[in-house]
Amino acid sequence: MARFDIVGQLGSLRRYARSLTRDSADAEDLVHDALVRAYERRATFRVGGNPRAWLLAIVHNIFVDRIRSRRSEAARIEQASHLADQSVPASQDHSVRLSQVRGAFLALPEEQRSALHLVAIEGLSYADAAEVSGVPLGTLMSRIGRARAALREMEEGAPVRGKNHLRIVGGES
Repeated sequence: MARFDIVGQLGSLRRYARSLTRDSADAEDLVHDALVRAYERRATFRVGGNPRAWLLAIVHNIFVDRIRSRRSEAARIEQASHLADQSVPASQDHSVRLSQVRGAFLALPEEQRSALHLVAIEGLSYADAAEVSGVPLGTLMSRIGRARAALREMEEGAPVRGKNHLRIVGGES
């Protein structure tokens, strides 16, 4: 396997793991497990491949494995997010705004949050993000589009899907 700087990838791995798990301790456990798996399977790394994408894919796959094997973990994470919502935000407008955006981002479904994180925060190309997520490029782009639309709805105060939000555009009665 070609040598590459694992330490230089830790920031990306931690950010992505935090975005997936929504919990710092779980994120650290996820990164640790990913690094162990990467070391154990270092022979599978393609020479000339993208080490960052390879490591992020390992983080993603371990996360998906955990969801499939421990459904109760999802309930615990959801409960933890409710506790975080009970905190009092700082009085500064930017802090309140950041909290609102963060809450909207964390409220996105896992698939959309993961796809948007990889592209918007980690700066991966759509192709690399699709590879990390293990989905076709079109599926990744669709997830990002839905995530952005949901965040736009939050920003514009638009009605939430599922509610009746039809309006008369024009014409005579």
